Amino acid sequence: MNLLHANDRPGAYPPSLYAACTPRLAPCPPLAGTVRADVCVIGGGFTGLSAALGLAQRGYSVRLLEAQRLGFGASGRNGGQVGSGQRMDQRELESRVGLDDARKLWALAEDAKAEVKTLTATQGMACDWHDGVAHVARSPQAASHEAQLAEHLAQHYDYTAIEVLDRSGATHETGATGFAGGVIDWGAGHLNPLAFALGLARAAQAAGAVLHETSEVTALGTGPRRIVKTATGNVEAEHVILACNGYLGKLHSPTAARVMPINNFIIATDPLDDFPEVLPRGIAVADDKFVVNYWRRSADGRLIFGGGETYGYRFPADIAAMVRPLMLKLYPQLAPVRISHAWGGTLAITRSRLPHFARPEPGLYTASGYSGHGVALATLAGKLMAEAISGDAERFDVMSRLPSPAFPGGASLRPSLLVLAMTWFALRDRLGL
Repeated sequence: MNLLHANDRPGAYPPSLYAACTPRLAPCPPLAGTVRADVCVIGGGFTGLSAALGLAQRGYSVRLLEAQRLGFGASGRNGGQVGSGQRMDQRELESRVGLDDARKLWALAEDAKAEVKTLTATQGMACDWHDGVAHVARSPQAASHEAQLAEHLAQHYDYTAIEVLDRSGATHETGATGFAGGVIDWGAGHLNPLAFALGLARAAQAAGAVLHETSEVTALGTGPRRIVKTATGNVEAEHVILACNGYLGKLHSPTAARVMPINNFIIATDPLDDFPEVLPRGIAVADDKFVVNYWRRSADGRLIFGGGETYGYRFPADIAAMVRPLMLKLYPQLAPVRISHAWGGTLAITRSRLPHFARPEPGLYTASGYSGHGVALATLAGKLMAEAISGDAERFDVMSRLPSPAFPGGASLRPSLLVLAMTWFALRDRLGL
């Protein structure tokens, strides 16, 4: 199944709140004919746009090919949370990769957040940035785990931006009962992800990158100068960047074997003018379920609430009917409030939940599988690939050492594995395990 077309109309953004309120770019023309470039970037999300920007700023000729619209995929429809660290408890990461690399990975993740903030400021992006992301826990044991992690980060990484919450604090900060505690990371934040993606696109264009929309890549050649083929033209390039994440399909089997596409779903309410108790300080929140619930306020006071899972690649016919009960379990007082927008999206996970960075062949770079932690890390990934192509691969190599084993059976068995995995983890969540 081609996920580029399974759930969305050709050349159209999803029916998201972001698409409804974010100023669009003028459409970029499809690729036409055969062209040459130093670098061909495949994918117009955070990773690809950041790479195109970084390379163009370094003087490389860049052609970026996006199958749909810029910011069409996970980059333009996610929950907008910009988190700290990697997608793993830092203590577990230390045990996996060793203390030295763990420290480097923490520093890279801090650089990733800083890069997002710097770009929004220097490029004049109106992205509705707001500080603060809470991680709330359903059990005292899980709340204690969060508090211990905050202490570890303060003692060993000099990261003191985390506020620990007890039960009453979690209730006050979220406006919801049922949480035993948690933390607020004031060094993290949230934004309008589509506005950020389109801001990256504008910056890349201004730097000299040439961006093409509705230019789906159909084949990827090999050799010292690769031919990247679309239905309407070809790009011949010395370097190629795969920035496709969950939409890679069959374009590169070794990468596809290590990343699994999954769907997630979001709703947005009408503005909550009559419910000031819901997120009174405007933070974003994520709970501790495996199939995470996550929520935040929009700039105009709506509740953006994400969660839910499906057992295949098709979106449900009624997304709101699936996600709204999850919201009402936390906020039953919102039952009378209208759902204004509902949409789905495809992200990509890895077996380790850590991103997959690789140079599988000379001149070919890939980064994907951010596992729901990609706003900052995907933006950094593009910058690191630009650095590597220009001759400084040190930071890219640190990320490429992260473990990213293939899924059993490779790409061919991913749909069956998805059904089994999501059924199991959904059962764990419902049992409170």
